[in-house]
Amino acid sequence: MFVRGIRGATTVERNEENDILTATTELLNQIIAENGIIPEEIASVFVTVTPDLTATFPARAIRQMQGWDLVPLMCSLEIPVEGGLPRCIRLMVMVNTDKQQNEIIHVYQREAMRLRPDLSKLTKA
Repeated sequence: MFVRGIRGATTVERNEENDILTATTELLNQIIAENGIIPEEIASVFVTVTPDLTATFPARAIRQMQGWDLVPLMCSLEIPVEGGLPRCIRLMVMVNTDKQQNEIIHVYQREAMRLRPDLSKLTKA
């Protein structure tokens, strides 16, 4: 068994609580579906947001999901790089798995697909 990181990112149009919570839930649900994982297999989830997202903690959305109440979560600010993608939520889901690195499916949604177009091609619609 390995601990593998699954990357994911999405964007929101507005700095509003509902938008942030909804986008975070959609992103994590797609990561779960694409990789066939359950909360019990998750070691931790590291969440970052760009400095322009201040309406709520995205981890609140994860904490509200069924079975995710014991998964360790951590939120942080993304490094504010000039010209970086605005209103972006990123996840690093650390999962215990027997999958090989090349079997992991990373998920990029909305404008965040620009961050890793090479991996976004692998993401199912």
